[in-house]
Amino acid sequence: MTNTLPAATLALTKTLPLKPAPVTLTGRSVTLTPVDVERDAAALFAVSNGEPISIGGRSYPAYDPDELIWRYLFYPPFSKLEDFRTYLTDQINGADRLLLCVVDQASGHPVGVVTLMSNVPSFLRIELGGIWYSPIVQRTQANLESTYLMLAHAFKLGYRRVEWKCDSRNERSRRSVL
Repeated sequence: MTNTLPAATLALTKTLPLKPAPVTLTGRSVTLTPVDVERDAAALFAVSNGEPISIGGRSYPAYDPDELIWRYLFYPPFSKLEDFRTYLTDQINGADRLLLCVVDQASGHPVGVVTLMSNVPSFLRIELGGIWYSPIVQRTQANLESTYLMLAHAFKLGYRRVEWKCDSRNERSRRSVL
């Protein structure tokens, strides 16, 4: 018995790009589309900075953005749109990542960001990370569906391992996974 991968799978280790190709992934409640700073920054900033949110007949009161979004990421809450734009631009320009805007289909409004990142084509490995959602869609199907869309896409491309990591202190994410 051999553990050798099929030749077509092995060939992917040399042909998959380091930077994942832009793609739009559509589900029933969300669409994932490559982040465009000019199009998306202001709307994403508005749903992630702690100010009250109102989208498509739903609302969420003022909140602590560190507690609900940024605490377990490598970035502090953003108080200025220009700093938020710089963050998005830096992430988009990463050599091994594809930043995707999570768009709520019911309202057409951006509600978060997910990333295919830390890509290592030679090992057929990619990570789902840099994930954050506005509190207006937390505890909804947005995360489940976004994760499913990214997993299905990565496996369709030929990746053999898709990783997702969770900070051990992030109780909400840990409960979600379980």
